[in-house]
Amino acid sequence: MTTQDTLPAGKVWLVGAGPGDPELLTLKAARLIARADALVYDHLVGDGIMDLARPDARRIYAGKEASKHTMPQGDINQLLVDLAREGLSVVRLKGGDPFIFGRGGEELETLVGSGIPFEVVPGVTAAAGCGAYSGFPLTHRDHAQSVTFVTGHLKDGTVNLDWPALARPKHTVVFYMGIGAAEEICRQMINHGLPSMTPAAVVRNGTQKDQQTVLGTLGTLPHRIAESGIKPPALIVVGSVVGLHEKLSWFEGKA
Repeated sequence: MTTQDTLPAGKVWLVGAGPGDPELLTLKAARLIARADALVYDHLVGDGIMDLARPDARRIYAGKEASKHTMPQGDINQLLVDLAREGLSVVRLKGGDPFIFGRGGEELETLVGSGIPFEVVPGVTAAAGCGAYSGFPLTHRDHAQSVTFVTGHLKDGTVNLDWPALARPKHTVVFYMGIGAAEEICRQMINHGLPSMTPAAVVRNGTQKDQQTVLGTLGTLPHRIAESGIKPPALIVVGSVVGLHEKLSWFEGKA
């Protein structure tokens, strides 16, 4: 930043917008959003966050929803280059953290190849936000000594994951983009050694006023998802820490 009110021209900031609640933005993220000339933002950027932008800032929606992409990734990459070459200060705003299933690395590779200067501002990733706001401590000395974030997004009808490594006791697994593959995920986790009674949950719109948590087990979760009608964006959390929800939940229904 060159002064308190302006940003360097011809530069891109890759900024994590956090899991939805605007108050979970970092101070740096909020400051950059308020001063940028142009903002390229995603579907998962929480309500109210774009209100921080200058009234005259250019706002470009580049959201991706399940099976519905407003703008192909290659076009987004080139857009960032083009905006910077116009001499604009550009904030590329992504839900959660830009380097955790956010394709931030792909966008930066394009910027590097085009000689565009950039900075990265981390954000609270969805797993951390959903865990905290649902009463699931992702690690806990009595329940989970490790946690894994993994994509559950289907490609060509398969979920090609290292199931033996995921289906371990004393371990929490968070599946991003996994709702459409929930039945396969639960089946594979059981087939590779976890009991069907292992606690599992889905959290939709985590940290936001309309957060919805659906509890179950590996054996019942697919039915619970169908029964509740829950839709993306949502995370699946598997592990005994989910069983702490009743004791530790503080947000849902109380916000």
